[in-house]
Amino acid sequence: MMTGLLIAGTTSDAGKSVLTAGICRWLHRNGVRVAPFKAQNMSNNSAVVVTADGRGGELGRAQAMQAAACGLAPDLRFNPVLLKPGSDRSSQVVLLGEAVDTVTAGNYRTLRPRLAETAFAALAELRTEYDAVICEGAGSPTEINLRDGDFVNMGLARRFGLPAIVVGDIDRGGVFAAFFGTLALLSPEDQALVSGFVINKFRGDLGLLRPGLDMITAATGRPVHGVLPFHPDVWLDAEDSLAYGRVLGRPGPPHGTAWLRVAVVRLPRISNATDAEALAAEPGVRVSLTIEPAEIADADLVVLPGSKATVDDLAWLRRTGLADAILAHAAAGKPVLGICGGFQMLAARIHDEIESRRGTVPGLGLLPVEITFAAGKTLARPSGSALGVPVSGYEIHHGQVSAGDAEPLLRHDDGRPEGAVSGSVSGTHWHGAFESDAFRRRFLTGAARQAGRQGFTVAPDTRFAAIRERALDVLGDLVAEHLDTGALMRLIEQGPPGAMPVLPPGAP
Repeated sequence: MMTGLLIAGTTSDAGKSVLTAGICRWLHRNGVRVAPFKAQNMSNNSAVVVTADGRGGELGRAQAMQAAACGLAPDLRFNPVLLKPGSDRSSQVVLLGEAVDTVTAGNYRTLRPRLAETAFAALAELRTEYDAVICEGAGSPTEINLRDGDFVNMGLARRFGLPAIVVGDIDRGGVFAAFFGTLALLSPEDQALVSGFVINKFRGDLGLLRPGLDMITAATGRPVHGVLPFHPDVWLDAEDSLAYGRVLGRPGPPHGTAWLRVAVVRLPRISNATDAEALAAEPGVRVSLTIEPAEIADADLVVLPGSKATVDDLAWLRRTGLADAILAHAAAGKPVLGICGGFQMLAARIHDEIESRRGTVPGLGLLPVEITFAAGKTLARPSGSALGVPVSGYEIHHGQVSAGDAEPLLRHDDGRPEGAVSGSVSGTHWHGAFESDAFRRRFLTGAARQAGRQGFTVAPDTRFAAIRERALDVLGDLVAEHLDTGALMRLIEQGPPGAMPVLPPGAP
């Protein structure tokens, strides 16, 4: 059995998720039975797994992406603890796929032992089933205020004897200081497991960087295992919407004579913003995330995405003037789409005694439905049809349509209605529906017509699943071409090299 590896980072969004996925794809292509693992994730971007007994469960979307890199279906053990922030002070706790509690800074310490033991047990099981497990840390391993009881970063590495690689984003600047400081603030016992560094998102002449690589190796006694170049195709399945730039992806030129401009509202508690990625994969579709009412006015299609705090984010829309801009957009006959929480905001009324506990509040009133929040969460992977073509997706929501007779946007395979359409406004609880290529094409064609973009023509051959698979292959190629894969394999097989220097001051 191989030892495995922990991918830690100097900061959040340093590149841990993509490096983990890249190493997984590289190992998978070399015949290694490999699985991903993240003990605890904090993200509102999640995927749904339906277990053998029919139970639905959630795990971080990044771990679902990493599973695909391994050629595996998602497994709830790949991310045993998922924290879904509902406010600045509280998060829903999802344990092995099931929402079990709400955690705050005050009660997290009490809950943490249970979470840690669940995570440790999950990794122990995976290590008996796979040749290697590539573990992703969270944030930085040098959160010295949180080291006591840590089970995600060096606490996990110590428990299982995992060598750790620290990745840093050179695009942020200060990567060498971040490497040195990350190592120096760890205890000697933790430092003993840090086995090297990887630089991410490098642009330019590697020759100019090489003296710095030699100097950080001399200063720390640890090698830099490689420098990953910035690659424009690495943007799918972001762990957090903040990882996106202002414009999603790399929009290709239009297939017709006109662009279709899509504005996705960047809600404060945006959830599964990855829904917009399938739209951004279409040539001639420019997808931007925005908090500006003026950009809503200029858009052809406005998308209200999912939210972990529907009522609170709806109030934010009203405070910022975005609600008025959306209403004006719809009044002009231009298309508005709501997904999950965004769909709920478009309703006439929302009855919420569960999430916000605000009771009945008025929605935007653009769809003739009412939403009532239920204590139990709907977790499913439905399929059906819409606009005359097959469509599938996944559901993660407490809110349910409790009243209204709107025309449905979709229908389940058994004929049950889903979502609502009223004029140019539509909504659905289904995430991932736009990954169904034929449905996406027909929806965008209709949206362009409603927006008056007569010159827009949808490309006939965009296959989103193939685009995602190519992105995973790009990650595997980057690892194979730019990292010292021999050194990585030795770490995975043999563990930390031992006899590495300790940097002062070292945490106590």
